[in-house]
Amino acid sequence: MLYITKTGYQWRMLPKEFGPWQSVYFYFRKWKLEGVFEQMMHHLRDTVRKACGKQTSPSVGLIDSRSVRTSHHIDSSEYGIDGGKKVKGRKEHVIVDTLGLPMAVKVHAANIYDSVGAVEPIEQLRFLFPRLKKIIADGGYRGKLAGFVKNLGWELSVVLRPDESSKKFQVLPLRWIVERTFSWIENYRRMTTDYEYRTESAEAMLQITFCQIMLRKIRE
Repeated sequence: MLYITKTGYQWRMLPKEFGPWQSVYFYFRKWKLEGVFEQMMHHLRDTVRKACGKQTSPSVGLIDSRSVRTSHHIDSSEYGIDGGKKVKGRKEHVIVDTLGLPMAVKVHAANIYDSVGAVEPIEQLRFLFPRLKKIIADGGYRGKLAGFVKNLGWELSVVLRPDESSKKFQVLPLRWIVERTFSWIENYRRMTTDYEYRTESAEAMLQITFCQIMLRKIRE
């Protein structure tokens, strides 16, 4: 599975030394349904944070999304058009800590507004991070989302990009961290285009990619 995320190979083209591709896919689907990849992602994040001398529960989360084109065989009910970025496909919401490590991921059709699509990944944080106090986002997350976050006991801090504010150039505190995380993801060829028929499989591939990123950090 790590080989597929890195190389972008199709399941049927998996080298024979990994075993029959049907067997590998069987376990991918099984572990996806059982939430194994998500559990691995959280465990590896905690391991990296401990190695960096940090507590396992972050106090700040940063949320952003990227729109990814989908392959032609994708279920038409599970993709849309991001009018702002002119992308026909899906949107990946990612929440990371100040090290750029994943706290939550969610994949949905690209035509869903950020402030709406962010609700589910933010809700995932509810019982996982007792020290969490603030979520930092860009201008796309303005609106009713602030009230939703407040009801969870946290603060939503919206940082405007230079073209969203009447002020001159401004430093965007911590916002570069999540952008760097997206650049890490883009080093994995399976993530440059969404080939997964269902969004649940796309989320699993994203979680596997994050696991691979964090395994490399542990080895370093």
